[in-house]
Amino acid sequence: MNLYLRYFDNETLVYNVDQALDFLASIPDIQLTPDLVEDIRAYVDSDLFYPKRYKVRPRIYFIIIKTEAASMLDFKQKKALRSTDMAQPKDNPIIMHLNEEKDGWYEGSLDFKRVVYIPTTGKYEYRDTHFVAQCKSISGIDCYNRIIDYLRGRVDNRSQFPSAKGKNFSFRYLGMWK
Repeated sequence: MNLYLRYFDNETLVYNVDQALDFLASIPDIQLTPDLVEDIRAYVDSDLFYPKRYKVRPRIYFIIIKTEAASMLDFKQKKALRSTDMAQPKDNPIIMHLNEEKDGWYEGSLDFKRVVYIPTTGKYEYRDTHFVAQCKSISGIDCYNRIIDYLRGRVDNRSQFPSAKGKNFSFRYLGMWK
């Protein structure tokens, strides 16, 4: 694993952490403290591949990027990008579970912000509201849609409903209908 370092117009591609520290030591603005050296070594040894920036002064940073590029030209032309199989996000099990079709009764639980009128002040405010319903559905997302359709006709239209994929909606399959 190689390292790309940049501080304003000073940039280099080095092949180990010692070369990186030598490069940083050659820049007068950067003070290499033992804590900074230890943090750079920890970053290089870690499995993290995101760029890391270090503060030199307020609003002034230098960056270190891990790369597989063999030369500066390869790095600039982005020839050594990480393989897409590692960077590709995994399928979200919540979404897969929501779309799984299974006819029957579902119990959906929803936490949302409901707009209610306060008679003493004459104003409206948001209140956290917990709503649970049992309905016939073909999937978790269908259960969510039925609950939202039901509530939209019965609460103030300024109420805020959560996403089906978020933590404020949950459902469970109760069984097949008769």
